[in-house]
Amino acid sequence: MIYKILLTVWMAIIIVAAFLYAEAATGFPGETSRILFFHVPQAWVATLSFLISMIASAVYLAKRRVKADYLAQSAAELGFLFCILATITGSIFAKTTWGAFWNWDPRQTSIVILLMIYGAYFAVRSAVNDPDRRRVFAGVYSILAFVTVPFLVFVVPRITTSLHPENTMNPAHPGMDPKTLKVFLGSLFAYTGLFVWMLRLKIRVLTIEGLREPKFMSRKPDNE
Repeated sequence: MIYKILLTVWMAIIIVAAFLYAEAATGFPGETSRILFFHVPQAWVATLSFLISMIASAVYLAKRRVKADYLAQSAAELGFLFCILATITGSIFAKTTWGAFWNWDPRQTSIVILLMIYGAYFAVRSAVNDPDRRRVFAGVYSILAFVTVPFLVFVVPRITTSLHPENTMNPAHPGMDPKTLKVFLGSLFAYTGLFVWMLRLKIRVLTIEGLREPKFMSRKPDNE
């Protein structure tokens, strides 16, 4: 309870500070630069989630611990959610800055590919009835899927021409002013805290569902 109260207060402070404390960066239309306080932390949480899902999947494959699979599934679902949020906030920034919600910029394209890759992860999980086989297949896929994350998130946008500015906040004077940096780091911590709370909650839900899940009984051959 205390954790939720502190997290709620911290998130509220960050939202207020993002609009009333930090100053808008020069070189961008109106107040559009303030979206950094939400877009980048969302992308950060998405990447962190996929990393945790990969590690948890490896643990499950090595030790067959069901809790590790719960962690892998929960992290993947939250990563997918925050990836969608990052896409939406990025599209809003694109509309106000470049004139269209979608420009097929390398960063925009790579995040859509990432969404498709992890969308297939959930398809894999839903396609197998046997819980044990489902966890194995999903674990293997999660590891293979994460191999693409560093390439799509960090490599592709930097080896191709992109509309996305390298220094989002102030291209004229690289770096963040003290106020902006405080709010930005505070937002990273806030979103990370939100992710941890949501992850724990999701794992609890999966644990309860797992206790209610009927045991899969394989069908014996007719000749037996």
